[in-house]
Amino acid sequence: MYLHGTSRVNEKGHLEIAGCDAVELAQKYGTPLYVYDEQLIRSKIRSFIDAFKRNDIPFQVAYASKALSTVAMCQIASEEGLCLDVVSGGELYTALKAGFPSSRIHFHGNNKTVDEITMALDAQIGCFVVDNLYELHLLNQLATEKGKEVSILLRLSPGVEAHTHEYIQTGQQDSKFGFDIISGQAIDAVGKTMELEYLKLLGFHCHIGSQIFETEGFTLASKRFLQIVEEVKNKYEFEIKVINLGGGFGIRYVDGDNPLPLESYVDAIVQTVKMECIGKNLKIPEIWVEPGRSIVGDAGTTLYTIGSSKNIPGIRKYVAVDGGMSDNVRPALYQARYDAFIANRVNDEPNELVSIAGKCCESGDMLIYDIELPEPKTGEILAVSCTGAYGYSMASNYNRIVRPGVVFVKDGKSAVVVKRETYDQIVQNDNEINYEEFTCPLSG
Repeated sequence: MYLHGTSRVNEKGHLEIAGCDAVELAQKYGTPLYVYDEQLIRSKIRSFIDAFKRNDIPFQVAYASKALSTVAMCQIASEEGLCLDVVSGGELYTALKAGFPSSRIHFHGNNKTVDEITMALDAQIGCFVVDNLYELHLLNQLATEKGKEVSILLRLSPGVEAHTHEYIQTGQQDSKFGFDIISGQAIDAVGKTMELEYLKLLGFHCHIGSQIFETEGFTLASKRFLQIVEEVKNKYEFEIKVINLGGGFGIRYVDGDNPLPLESYVDAIVQTVKMECIGKNLKIPEIWVEPGRSIVGDAGTTLYTIGSSKNIPGIRKYVAVDGGMSDNVRPALYQARYDAFIANRVNDEPNELVSIAGKCCESGDMLIYDIELPEPKTGEILAVSCTGAYGYSMASNYNRIVRPGVVFVKDGKSAVVVKRETYDQIVQNDNEINYEEFTCPLSG
């Protein structure tokens, strides 16, 4: 058993997070329930910032809000001085609703719509990360119509394949994201950008993948970036001011996961950039990174109530909880693994091998296969750790299951930052059939 942040076992033998008894939280707010350790979130943010400050180099740390996009999380990011990475109109709207400074927002995405770009231009966000030629010309057209100069980064595919699951690799050459470096698309995109009046090129962006436990991928991407920075300087007499190496810094989910201290990633990136710039006679650019999972991942715990069980002799014992792929699709989507324990009896010795099943009507709705626990009992609370990233973000109403509430905890107090959905909210956009409202023109 591994407890993160402020988590501990209290005198009742219950899991306690930031001074709040997890069993009592489940009773008060219902389950499933996402619980976040606010102090741990802030601590992770400060680790990144302190690492860059110690290296004495211009930098920006942007929170990748796709990991957890809520008004409260955007407010924390703002208070801690972060920039913010958004990838949709909904994430942008959430940030603006939270009062996040628009000048510190970066807009990503491989297929931004006209409405999304217009919304971002009107909000005067700080930077667009341009993913392809279509977007490059569309953004220039819309910026021209509004008479607004726009700062951009070009997203590049550096041809670096991170050692992670294929579904969350994004930096390899065969990717839907970015301009390819190897084929020459990236250099051509720079030339086209410099011809467009309302686009101001700041630099380059890449993201090589997620849940990465080594620095080699980041250092290789840094070297490839600085090769193209040198090419751009020689060909266009223009020197890039920013390189953004994205996120993907790994966290510990289960035994065997060995992430590096966050400072190690920053140190390796900065040292590589400085060394390469000296060797190529380049000015040291501002370095940006975009952590998401590594800020909120292990700060989140999902609480479930244990329900039915089914024992198949000689094969497997299934223990079902009142959530599943509707609140955490990652195990079904790309075989993500988690640790868990009985929140009512944290110190009890494991004596049974079980598999944790969700309640959705899918055979693949399994949260955890083959975990040793004290014999689970109906009505007890199962705590699944490190669910802070992409649980709430990817939650759905499959089987018309309501999405859970989100609670932040700090110093023995709890705050609901997202209310649990109700059945009325699930059907609020449904209409009865009324063809008179939708009359189609008759064909000739």
